[in-house]
Amino acid sequence: MPTAPSPHDTGVPPAPTGSPALREEAEEVLRRLVGDPAARLRDDQWTAIEALVAGRRRALVVQRTGWGKSAVYFVATALLRARGAGPTVIVSPLLALMRNQVQAAERAGVHAVTVNSTNGEQWGQVYADVRAGAVDVLLVSPERLNNPGFRDEVLPQLAATTGLLVVDEAHCVSDWGHDFRPDYRRIRTLLADLPDGIPVLATTATANARVTADVAEQLSVSGTRTLDDVLVLRGSLDRESLRLGVLQLPDQAHRLAWLVQHLPDLPGSGIVYVLTKDAAADVAAHLNAHGIPAAPYTGATDNAERLQAEDDLIHDRVKALVATSALGMGFDKPDLGFVVHLGAPSSPIAYYQQVGRAGRGIDDAAVVLLPGREDRDIWQYFASVGFPAEDDVRLALSVLADAGRPLSTPALEARVTLRRSRLEMMLKVLDVDGAVRRVSGGWTATGQPWAYDAERYARVAETRTVEQQSMLDYQATTGCRLEFLRWALDDPEAAPCGRCDRCGGFALPQDVDADAVSAAGADLDRPGVPVEPKKMWPTGLGALGIDLTGKIAPAERPSEGRAVARTSDLGWGTAVRELFAPGAPDGETPVGLRHAAVQVLDDWARDLGLDGVVAMASASRPVLVAHLAEGLARYTGLPLLTSFQLRPGAGATRSDVNSAHRLAAVADRFTLPDEAPVAGRRLLLVDDRVRSGWTLAVASRMLRRAGAEAVHPFVLASGD
Repeated sequence: MPTAPSPHDTGVPPAPTGSPALREEAEEVLRRLVGDPAARLRDDQWTAIEALVAGRRRALVVQRTGWGKSAVYFVATALLRARGAGPTVIVSPLLALMRNQVQAAERAGVHAVTVNSTNGEQWGQVYADVRAGAVDVLLVSPERLNNPGFRDEVLPQLAATTGLLVVDEAHCVSDWGHDFRPDYRRIRTLLADLPDGIPVLATTATANARVTADVAEQLSVSGTRTLDDVLVLRGSLDRESLRLGVLQLPDQAHRLAWLVQHLPDLPGSGIVYVLTKDAAADVAAHLNAHGIPAAPYTGATDNAERLQAEDDLIHDRVKALVATSALGMGFDKPDLGFVVHLGAPSSPIAYYQQVGRAGRGIDDAAVVLLPGREDRDIWQYFASVGFPAEDDVRLALSVLADAGRPLSTPALEARVTLRRSRLEMMLKVLDVDGAVRRVSGGWTATGQPWAYDAERYARVAETRTVEQQSMLDYQATTGCRLEFLRWALDDPEAAPCGRCDRCGGFALPQDVDADAVSAAGADLDRPGVPVEPKKMWPTGLGALGIDLTGKIAPAERPSEGRAVARTSDLGWGTAVRELFAPGAPDGETPVGLRHAAVQVLDDWARDLGLDGVVAMASASRPVLVAHLAEGLARYTGLPLLTSFQLRPGAGATRSDVNSAHRLAAVADRFTLPDEAPVAGRRLLLVDDRVRSGWTLAVASRMLRRAGAEAVHPFVLASGD
């Protein structure tokens, strides 16, 4: 492959528009890429390639999964490199996508390398190879774009020497999209810094008309470009291989039983999508226990385990990966035989994106949705963690402005109330807006004027609500399933597919074996999850006037505790979610949870040598906590030794703040009126729920300092 170490002023003229020779050259590259001597470009593929290579234009390609968007940029890269252009830079969101694309590029004789969080030891060599002209394609994660070293040292050179910029999964650029990612907004800066005449390609399979327009406008940010200068190619979103169906089942036990009974009959191997990481672990364990090879796959899964899971699915060593949305864009298995959703995503657009993984290289693939009544609670939770309120944003800007030096994210976290994930998201948005800047050592305020766009944030939130209702409408529709999804994506060619359960082309099995339901119910009804003790105090507590740092002394920690269930669990999670739902009244422990609590206690505490029970104090649910502690004391025959009390004026604490502020809210919240009874005792510390774990850490520290030999926390619920 010819190389081009020099910038773009090579004087190489673009190929003539509409050149038959150029198309033949492009199709020869395509044949090498796909390994098929008879391969031909689709008309829209050729239109996009011609615009990039001959016209040096900016283009947005919105085409269904499996259409061949990656072929466009690899073929265009080969043609541009042959004409002396610099390397192609592809901004790619997921590591799975990068790995697949590097392998695909090599087939076409295109040398591709990647820069991401897992190969830091290779960055220096990669950058040297790019400077030497030995690299045809550089794939970078969007997070790299705002790394200070990459942004200040590497990005300007890339902008000056790039032959083609590709933004893959471009719907992530738009905050109207279902998968907006703040790091993608940095791409606008990269676009603005490109020299004139550098082609740009953005691709996605999941963009409705609003998102398409938003992305196209952002592509036209350089110089005097207007939207008219962006070529938009939208194709049909029909997927002839997909057979869609929805099955309403009464509860989680029936859904798990359906999976056990019918997953083995679905074609090949595939993906079972769930809404939470806890559900991924639980469902994978249940399938394995019933002889169906499965592995969990979430954002929290170790990278090596994720790589192994992907490889196992690609080579059919497992029947299914049980995955959250972490397995989405970019995972490429052409013969993926099915996608089953145990719980519905919050929008038809997100759903279309996920089911698009199936049936890319086979004639028939099954797509099954098994919605649950808890889906809306989960949607509501994720919707609640959107862009922060203006007061929170202004406070962060003020703290940065007053600091007089860069503040790291942990240091800033101690001075504001936002949780780490929301704080980082907010800072990335503010960075692109010019209000803050990420530098070596943390973040600084720029002092530039900044306006809180409340109207836009409200419109985005309203859009999310509309999407959620649309997902419910999809489940209830009497019309064609695929047509519904295509209309949701503003596909003007949407029409009945003739292949779904509504069109009569897919007979979704509805029988559920009673024994399988009983087995699933028994699995779900088995309560009890560990409550891990805190081992480190949060950073930055000194700024809040709290003199606690470093490790929590082992002699002041609680032991591992137990909760009846996590709020995200498939089984008892429903009961605890209802118990702690906003507006739910305080009251005695529900009968079902009483039985579950004593079952957990019997399984867990028999060898702990407990000597007594201590009750926590609660501002929001004092009746519940007292009733639970008294009931467990009666059941075990242990004495209720004492109860914590709230200091005067202590009200309910906030759960939507970061770890340091959660600890600050409880550090001096409680008193222990009578310490004598706990000395030398092994205690069961009873509370209603654990969120951050800091209430239990503070109370256990007080008990251990009062002489308790051990503290074993016990709660009904774990999680927000």
